[in-house]
Amino acid sequence: MAAKKKGHALMILGTTLLVIAVVAATALLAYRDGNLHSDERLIAKAHEAGFTEKQLQVDGATINYAEGPNNGPALLLIHGQSTEWEDYAKVLPELAKSYHVFAVDCFGHGESTHDASLYRCSAIGDAIINFAHLAIGEPYAVSGHSSGGILAAYIAANDTDNASACVLEDPPFFNVLPEEVREGKGSFVWFDGYVPAHEYITEKPGEPYAVFYAERSYLFTLFGELKDEVIRETRAWCENHPNDHIVTPWIPHDWTRGMYFMDDFDPEFGNTFFSGSWLEGVDQTSLLKAIDCPTIYLKAETSHGKDGVLYAANTDEDAARVTELIPNCEMRTIKSGHNIHYEKPDFFIEAIHDAQEAGNAK
Repeated sequence: MAAKKKGHALMILGTTLLVIAVVAATALLAYRDGNLHSDERLIAKAHEAGFTEKQLQVDGATINYAEGPNNGPALLLIHGQSTEWEDYAKVLPELAKSYHVFAVDCFGHGESTHDASLYRCSAIGDAIINFAHLAIGEPYAVSGHSSGGILAAYIAANDTDNASACVLEDPPFFNVLPEEVREGKGSFVWFDGYVPAHEYITEKPGEPYAVFYAERSYLFTLFGELKDEVIRETRAWCENHPNDHIVTPWIPHDWTRGMYFMDDFDPEFGNTFFSGSWLEGVDQTSLLKAIDCPTIYLKAETSHGKDGVLYAANTDEDAARVTELIPNCEMRTIKSGHNIHYEKPDFFIEAIHDAQEAGNAK
């Protein structure tokens, strides 16, 4: 009888362990699946919401863009450095309910022209203004993220007859030129963006930029011993999937998402920030003063690393200066990483709505 009970207990234990193993394996596979396909699914939802990818020739160059259904006033979106229009995928379906959205690829990114002679704020800004006249053909609100925020400001300042409202999403004003980002202990973007791009161009390593970036990244030094795994997974992915966006199957996607679009990114673009030529001919103070449409400035909270490095697009003092210079500007601060539209989509969408409403009332 005792042996029978013992056998029954062992069977229960074995069944329990098997169930635990199955649950753990299922969770592990779901985790890996999320790392591999989360952005892919967001992009698919944008297409399901009616977005179609198109191209337009502007002054001899190609601007690749996505256009949503015509459900309201025009809204122009400009991504940040090393991403592309799909970076907005999380917010596109909701925005498409109220706007006629146009999201562009900047030169050097995605399927737009890759030509280093075009990698300047003024050249890209003028091309996007011409794009807006050709593709949109009516007044529009404009929003840009990071360097795309500087471009959005350039467009708002130089197309005042058509730019009806502006949302600046964490642009690095007064912390973009090389002498600015190296002040004090320096800025995250100098160590993690400008320097790797410059070293890649000068050293010509003959490997995909994402692999080189993973090796030189300041961000991944903060991962400790996990950095080696990031490098290994990035290299393996690029070797086996050379035409795909970059993912790390066993490392949380949001930790390495900054590399996702690097397969379509020209590091020559980043090198222009290292040299300062990207902002050539553009005075930041004059630019901001020239914006006359209602503007909402979204600022991710400022923080610093243990080494004193600035973990923000700019300082609080820089942000106050931006707000003071733009004639009609409201600053909204949020605890978030740099990519606010991805991390805090509701906050971003609310700002778009409020800016549009202010533009309508102008």
